[in-house]
Amino acid sequence: MESEALGRLLPIGAFSNMTRLSIKALRLYDDMGILSPAHVDQSSGYRYYTRGQANRAEAIRLLRGVDMPLDEISEVLEAEPDVARKLLDAHRDRLVDRLGAHQRMLAFLNDLLDGKERLMPYEVNVKTVQDQRVAALRKHATHQTIGDEIAGGFATLMQAVMSSGTSPNGAPLIIFHDVIDEQNDGDIEICIPIGEANFEDGEVVARTLPGGPMAFTMHKGPYQEVTPAYHALLAWIDDRGHATLAGPREIYLNDPTQVEEEELLTEIQWPIDTAEGDV
Repeated sequence: MESEALGRLLPIGAFSNMTRLSIKALRLYDDMGILSPAHVDQSSGYRYYTRGQANRAEAIRLLRGVDMPLDEISEVLEAEPDVARKLLDAHRDRLVDRLGAHQRMLAFLNDLLDGKERLMPYEVNVKTVQDQRVAALRKHATHQTIGDEIAGGFATLMQAVMSSGTSPNGAPLIIFHDVIDEQNDGDIEICIPIGEANFEDGEVVARTLPGGPMAFTMHKGPYQEVTPAYHALLAWIDDRGHATLAGPREIYLNDPTQVEEEELLTEIQWPIDTAEGDV
């Protein structure tokens, strides 16, 4: 690049001061292709930017300020206006959901301080459940996709069950064969009780879900806030020296389309070996 043209560019330090983005952030945005410098000196590796790039930098700074992930920021910046609007709407909805969760946590903390709630609100008990015939669909899911996999899975199951000429005869449930969190993906099995029906429809199969002793507890509230119930259940199992025999089950006792999130009831069951430990 000619020296005159280079003189019109801003070195990364000056561009950082202008845009209020750190040098470290600018290097990351370059590596991700979100905000690439106008020129990189081949001998020194120094990055240079144009003043016109400050507009894109400001857009990135503002979107990071509302906690939008960098990969989504890249999509927004490259998208046509109508697509960008949909992406922004989706992120706004996530922020609203997050705000609602924080408000519920704050309300619980206030109730805790006022003595209206217990620090450990989950009561754990043991019961024996019977074998159960279910229509089942196994899916592989990540922390990001599990909600869509569950919704789509239940829709597929219902269609298969109704097409078979049978009807659901119990609360829907999910078996978690693996731990699924931000670091791990794994398998889930989506199930609908169907009585004695026997059929196979593509990925959907009818099978008998084994019964037996279950440590269980109840969670009332949004599905995404169920984690503390698992903590209480696992602590109870561990404290009494029981071995778990299979993955936990979530049984959905009411319909999310019929009740408010705060009224949702989920029973969490964990198959245990009662021959070991104390009940």
